[in-house]
Amino acid sequence: MKIAISCYPTFGGSGVVATELAMALAASGDEVHLISYALPFRLDLVAARLTFHEVVVPHYPLFDYPPYSLALATKMVEVARHYQLDLVHVHYAVPNAVSAVLARQILDPQPLKVVTTLHGTDITLVGNDPNYLETTRFGIEKSDAVTAVSEALKKATIEKISVRSEIIVVPNFIEPERFDRGRLGGGARSWAKGDEKIIVHVSNFRPVKRVLDVVEVFHRVRRELAVRLLLVGDGPDRAKVERHCRECDTCDDITFIGNVALVEQVLAGADLFLLPSETESFGLSALEAMSCEVPVITTNVGGLPEVVDHGETGLLFDVGDTEAMANGALELLRDDRRRLAMGRLGRVRAIERFSEDRVVELYRDVYNSVLSR
Repeated sequence: MKIAISCYPTFGGSGVVATELAMALAASGDEVHLISYALPFRLDLVAARLTFHEVVVPHYPLFDYPPYSLALATKMVEVARHYQLDLVHVHYAVPNAVSAVLARQILDPQPLKVVTTLHGTDITLVGNDPNYLETTRFGIEKSDAVTAVSEALKKATIEKISVRSEIIVVPNFIEPERFDRGRLGGGARSWAKGDEKIIVHVSNFRPVKRVLDVVEVFHRVRRELAVRLLLVGDGPDRAKVERHCRECDTCDDITFIGNVALVEQVLAGADLFLLPSETESFGLSALEAMSCEVPVITTNVGGLPEVVDHGETGLLFDVGDTEAMANGALELLRDDRRRLAMGRLGRVRAIERFSEDRVVELYRDVYNSVLSR
């Protein structure tokens, strides 16, 4: 099969999953072409049968806002013609799905199937914006197949975008062996001082991640136990968090690690993972924590209850209830037997439900279905 995958290259769930999928497909024998405006940070170009194509957006004085969507469609056409692609699989509805549909029209009569995967904010935030609603709906409905990463996102897409297309749920995934390798190093304990417990948070520091809630929970726990907070990632709210920890004089107990390509190198060995998001379409970072045998404390929103089993692999709380989250964290940090058992079960569930082999085959089923029509 000859497949193009288009995604955003940034530190976010959609780009991570798209890149991991591209590498998995190439490793199993497919010819894969990854299309984006920059090299995705997880991409391993050493892999055979995997080629990266950069979308170059020309800058002309006429354009205040260079039309990336048109440059993306043009690159899809070029790659499809030269390599005789079977399909293009786009991750994120705006503008990737619309660009792919346009590329298919330009290529006619050469066939090119379009598969669109919805990841979250492309529907709940961007796609729901009146400025993009109609084009988002158009891109989805003109795709040959549409997938969503959770039942919650499927429901939100139908409600918010009013699409009539069938939506197939294909969850995000992890490669278990990668997390096995991650546990061989020092992991989170490398940052610990003495017998400190370690809490980790990973995100892009956008407001929806509620990183200030992370710090508030940490402060409550810190009053009772020796604990260190590792913050992985970067984004618009990082300055607020840094200012807050300076005001509370807790900066010595908070470590800002920045963006890390292999998060398992930090997650392994942690005691708890904290994700108090306002919404999550899936919660890939929570799944990655579970894969490292780290219990998850998170919110009961979006697709998170589909990933984390309350009381078994982690704890779910209402958005903004930092007191309850802190109390839950303290209970687990004081009960090593329960916490370790929860972590072990989390890894088992992660492999059973979300292993790469299983989920890649679900995508193959989608591909074969659209190509047989």
